[in-house]
Parts: sequence; C-alpha cells; structure tokens
Amino acid sequence: MRFGSRIGVDVGSVRIGVARSDPSGLLATPVETVRRGKGDLARIAAIVEEHEAIEVVVGLPTSLSGREGQAAGLAREFAAKLAARLAPTPVRLFDERLTTVAAQHGLRASGVRARKQRGVVDQAAAVVLLQDALDSERATERPPGRPVEPPPAADGPAS
Repeated sequence: MRFGSRIGVDVGSVRIGVARSDPSGLLATPVETVRRGKGDLARIAAIVEEHEAIEVVVGLPTSLSGREGQAAGLAREFAAKLAARLAPTPVRLFDERLTTVAAQHGLRASGVRARKQRGVVDQAAAVVLLQDALDSERATERPPGRPVEPPPAADGPAS
C-alpha cells in the first residue's frame, strides 16, 4: 500500500462531497461539502494541498449493469478539469455504484433524519467511495480505478 493521504470526490449536480484518508490509507473520513459551480475546482485544489494528497479519487456513477449515463459523463468531464487543475497530482476514476444509497442507509441507521441528510450525504458518499477505493488498493496492491488524463491544452483560439 502506498503511503500518503488520498482525497475522495463524489460529484453531484448541485454539491460535491469530499473525503480524505489518513496517510497510511486505512480509513476515509468526511471533509466537507463543496457547492458545485464557480470556485469548486479551486476549493478542491486547496483541500488537496492542505492534506498533501498523493492522489484524488473521483466517483464514476454507473448503473448496476455497468452502463454509463449522463451523470457518468458529467463526472468524467469534472475529473478531466480537476486533473488539469491538479497536475501533476494524479486523478483517478473509480466505480461508485450505490455509494449514495449506502451513505443514506448508514446515515439513517445512525439516526440522521432524511431532512438533515442533505448537508452530509455527499460527504458520506465520498467516504464510502474513498473507503472502497482504499480497500480495493489494499486487496489488489494496485492503485484503484483508472487514471484521468487532463484535456490537451488549447494551442490557440477555437475555430
């Protein structure tokens, strides 16, 4: 297992849940919920720098059959922009099937009412995502998911 903190990112259309691991890569914990939109990449970059993360794991939402829908496309696009912003820190996409469902179930089981879940469910989903990625790396001895290549830099004005 590689040594160093990782950041988990659960991208939603309105909010982005952020979690981090301890440097040994054993345990994921919530960090914050970032509002999606202007300044979201800058805030995540600041979190990555603050925790001296060795990589960022972005959740890739797929259906149970493995198909990718609109949400997966948005996650891929966000991950590519984040990879460009964070380079040379690696960004990886990791299958996040059912992380939000698992997070909601866990919050409900711990007594958090549905109305109060909205503010923390994104963080909880990021924790589930990152913990799954950490467990995968420990089991396979390989980094989780697939690396994201930043988009090529534009050479000039678009035509």
